[in-house]
Amino acid sequence: MTEQPTRICILGGGFGGLYTALRLTQLPWLPTQTPEITIVDSRDRFVFAPLLYELVTGELQAWEIAPPFQQLLQDTPIRFIQGTVADIDITAQQVQLQDGQFLDYDRLVLAMGGETPLDIVPGAQQYAIPFRRVEDAYRLQQRLRLLEASDAEKIRVAIIGGGYSGVELACKLAERLGKRGRLRLVDRGEEILKSAPDFNREAAQKALSERQVWLDLETTVKSLDAESITLEYRDQVDTLPVDIVMWTVGTQTPDIVRSLPLKQNSEHQIIINPKLQVIEHPEIFALGDLADSHDTEGKKVPKTAQAAFQQADYAGWNLWASLTGRPLLSFHYQALGEMMTLGKDNATLTGLGIKLDGQLAHVARRLIYLYRLPTWEHQMRVAFNWISRPFQELMINNK
Repeated sequence: MTEQPTRICILGGGFGGLYTALRLTQLPWLPTQTPEITIVDSRDRFVFAPLLYELVTGELQAWEIAPPFQQLLQDTPIRFIQGTVADIDITAQQVQLQDGQFLDYDRLVLAMGGETPLDIVPGAQQYAIPFRRVEDAYRLQQRLRLLEASDAEKIRVAIIGGGYSGVELACKLAERLGKRGRLRLVDRGEEILKSAPDFNREAAQKALSERQVWLDLETTVKSLDAESITLEYRDQVDTLPVDIVMWTVGTQTPDIVRSLPLKQNSEHQIIINPKLQVIEHPEIFALGDLADSHDTEGKKVPKTAQAAFQQADYAGWNLWASLTGRPLLSFHYQALGEMMTLGKDNATLTGLGIKLDGQLAHVARRLIYLYRLPTWEHQMRVAFNWISRPFQELMINNK
């Protein structure tokens, strides 16, 4: 009788989940130890979220930043299932999907990311657009096209959240809309990018000012409806007309994870040890936004794509080690710097003693993200397209 291979089930196909699976395929398994690796995700494609902003301005195409899982994994032993998780039985070590399918596991990886909370402000669920998924970018694109085709003199956009996502989105939208755009960036804090290096914050403030983006700081959103947003600033409440509201602030753990009988913090993130294992359940690993993670030095790990990418490397290694009798490694987060786009051909980059902004930072950011794309084959397809695109545009313009 053939022995059943070890089953590794990975829930979530973002940076944490997909890159953990790919790392597992790179490790030296003996023929008798090779596991069965399954990724489950509700969507059919991976999203390289840091480049999602480029869809707004048409700088990149959807296939470049959101390739289908089936295409990415076609030359790997990784199995992909598109489905939504209905239940996780940690006692029976079994995952149930909404279509009735059951998946048994020997090792489980929780990497389902976070969700944007829209139920904290009246009207946000109905009228605000989050910016996490390709579907969000498509929804924004559709709304922009309708407004751009209208006879409206001004297109009024409010971006909620003055962190990296809000600033990057504001700059891209300002460039796309040009003189027709009336943009405001709303944040409860006293400044934008409060946790960013001074260099990045100053570059962002300059970029927003040049693009005439209005800053509403120390301001709270009270409510919104189809055509207006109500803001409160120092006990003064104003209702302003608006055409689009983008919501980029906040993250919450998915309900399916919150319901698990696992140790969680006050924000319902799963508490894990430095080896990325869930407390009291060493067969379960958790990483990314849904995990309360501290590295080997006790420092809290940030909820960023960079951190999830690094965690995936350790998770892959530790899964392999746990199945081959080797010692597991404690996660050590390495802050490699921060990058953000500030419009077309403009970005900022800090880290490892380097400070860049402008076009040079834009090129460096693109090259770094090209290297971070999930597979060598996809990297080559995207690189060829980036190199050939200027020639394609030249030929089209000369026709």
